[in-house]
Amino acid sequence: MRPTQIKGVAAFAGLGIAITLAGCTGSSSNDDASPTAEAATGKYTTTEVTDGTTTFVKVDNPGDGPDLTYGVDSGVTLIDEEIDGATYAFKDMNGNGTLDTWEDWRVDSTERAADLASQMTIEQIAGLMLFSSHERSPADGLTDAQKEYLEGSNLRAVLNAAGSDADTTVPWVNEMQAYVETLAADSGIYVPVNFASDPRSTAGSGGYNADGADISRWPSNLGLAATFDASWTKQFAEMASAEYRALGIATALSPQVDLATEPRWSRVGGTFGEDAEQAGELTAAYIDGFQGSEGTDEWGSESVNGMIKHWAGDGPGEGGREAHTESGKYGVYPGDNLMEHVSVFEAALDSAAVMTAYSIALDADGNPLFEDRTGTAYDSGRMEILRDDLSYEGVVVTDWGVMSGAQDEGAFFGMAWGAEELTPAERYVEVLLTGHDMFGGVNDATFILEGAELWQELFEAGELDMDADTRFQLSGTRILNMSFQAGLYESAMLDPEESATVLASDDKVEAGYNAQLASIVMLKNNGVIGDGTDWSDKTVYIPQSYDIGIAGMFGPAAYTEGPTMDLDVAAQYFGNVVTDTVEYEEDGTTVKSYTAPDMSDVDIVLVGMDSPNSGGTFTNAGLTIAEDGTRTWTPITLQYGEYVADGDNVRKVSIGGNILEDGTVENRSYFGNTAYITNAADLDAFERAVAAVEASGKDIPVVTALKAVNPTIPAEFEAASDAILVSFGTSDQALMDVAVGNFEPSGRLPIQFPADMDTVEAQFEDVAKDMTPYTDANGNAYDYGFGLNYSGAIS
Repeated sequence: MRPTQIKGVAAFAGLGIAITLAGCTGSSSNDDASPTAEAATGKYTTTEVTDGTTTFVKVDNPGDGPDLTYGVDSGVTLIDEEIDGATYAFKDMNGNGTLDTWEDWRVDSTERAADLASQMTIEQIAGLMLFSSHERSPADGLTDAQKEYLEGSNLRAVLNAAGSDADTTVPWVNEMQAYVETLAADSGIYVPVNFASDPRSTAGSGGYNADGADISRWPSNLGLAATFDASWTKQFAEMASAEYRALGIATALSPQVDLATEPRWSRVGGTFGEDAEQAGELTAAYIDGFQGSEGTDEWGSESVNGMIKHWAGDGPGEGGREAHTESGKYGVYPGDNLMEHVSVFEAALDSAAVMTAYSIALDADGNPLFEDRTGTAYDSGRMEILRDDLSYEGVVVTDWGVMSGAQDEGAFFGMAWGAEELTPAERYVEVLLTGHDMFGGVNDATFILEGAELWQELFEAGELDMDADTRFQLSGTRILNMSFQAGLYESAMLDPEESATVLASDDKVEAGYNAQLASIVMLKNNGVIGDGTDWSDKTVYIPQSYDIGIAGMFGPAAYTEGPTMDLDVAAQYFGNVVTDTVEYEEDGTTVKSYTAPDMSDVDIVLVGMDSPNSGGTFTNAGLTIAEDGTRTWTPITLQYGEYVADGDNVRKVSIGGNILEDGTVENRSYFGNTAYITNAADLDAFERAVAAVEASGKDIPVVTALKAVNPTIPAEFEAASDAILVSFGTSDQALMDVAVGNFEPSGRLPIQFPADMDTVEAQFEDVAKDMTPYTDANGNAYDYGFGLNYSGAIS
């Protein structure tokens, strides 16, 4: 433990303070709902609404006064206020018969938050500082475990990691909101549940981000960047935020604004690319759209708190390894380029919240960028930039698992990189000292309350200049402001009929699909796409492939196989669809062999290929641990064929590594080792299709559809491809619409596609656009910003 200046306290002057918070424009969150002179007539009305599980009262205030909701069994009563001849309702949430400052929707959200925080105990505020683990099953309703953390630990920030099915989500949200209302009757303190979500609108990426009729589907962040038009990002944010609120979600754990300077990193697809200026522009558009409401820049019923992540940029993992796991906990800055990563965050510091990164930041010599050899949450140097240099006063949240060490008893996640030797209470003190407010993935308040006691001990010993009550109220005010500015104190309940009209409405679905089309990049076209051919009576061959998977935190490797493009979707565009004959092993699921079809009637070949995969976020990619504990470091590859890392540019001594017991530094170099790849069969599928075309003796065009989440080395498939399309988080349908010429491509690469692995090894993890791009047979370099339309390269 070390005495440290407390970050982010400049605007905090004690109890009952006025505090300047990120995410606020200086006006009340409900100014757009305040009564206007022309509408101020009559009296509010009440109706009862049910979702089949929970019944609640809905209050319709006169004119532009905000709608209110509360559970019929909550104990909440209404207070009447006469304003310019009209009668408006306010909720008496603590049952004292008085309209308190925090209950008055006419008052600025920051004042309301400060008023309520000043009345809360450390135990109550400690609960606000917890952010729940992933909740994946709304169909189970309100569970005993959820009741325990809501009542026993006073937790109020719940991460909804389930799908977007309103039939299960709406009753769950209402049941939980009604439950916390009943808790206020005993405590006198009401805090609604602030539901949050990771991105859930990306098309074609599996899980709850996939094709479906439950929510509008858009390209990934990288796909939005590929449009080179910020208006798509703004429109996405405005529409997605309305859908989030229709699901009860008031905080988005997004956008991910890490700069994609390391091409092998598994999370490149979630970024806005590698150009800092473009990424900053899109970050600002995203936050403006999410935090505005109904097309305005004001907080309202469709507003969602944005949370830009992962400060100060988690992209530069050494060798492309990911910081969720031990293999990737070191972010390296051989180009001394931290501040370019910071600049993307600077573009949107009106974001309500910031999530910090996992990784330990090291310079080119392996030394900490600042004094702390720790992850960001514990790193006073990186946090000083945010809290002091940039004067950020919004909510700062740790990423999930940062408060646990891998060796802690019962820890599932343990990413307290560099702080593993601290006790849990010491970790909370350290992270509070760096200016954090909330702790991701923590359901139990035990350790944070121990941290509060330790904080007070240090204060009384003269080692800290702020007592525990004041420090906790600082964070409490910030956190409560997110709920006030989003209007949750007025209305946290969901009307199922209203939600149904918002989710996947025709206008949103159409806009999302149009954005998908606009994001697709055409890299090559030898007269195939857009030549006027009517493909509706033609035959397409789509080969099959498989992926062997890789074991990770959530289970063993999962083997998958099937067509490389959706055959049912293809049938909508082509007269006939043929594919490989598959022979399986005795288990009935593992592929033994593929045989290409008879090509006599085939008119075009369409091959889908996923980005080469060496392992995802939770797989410890780049590290193999034998049964005896021996650790072998392996390269992450951007090619499908075998890659042995023995080139001149491969580091023989890693920048990052654990400090060993003898004081030396572990060498994490993968020099001479072979990359693991799960989907090498995608290249086999491509080559099988090309061989079938050659054997047919016919001039059958081959169109390659690369579904990219990372830069890919095209050398293995470009020459034999007559056309190449690249999508970033789109549906197969959007790819096919472009492939058959229904939509002229307009997207451009938001990332470089490298010439080979040598240039990948030579580039610096923290520096953008420092690779030699691939140049194709037509002389086009697949550099940042490159893309074709029917006329040629897009300028």
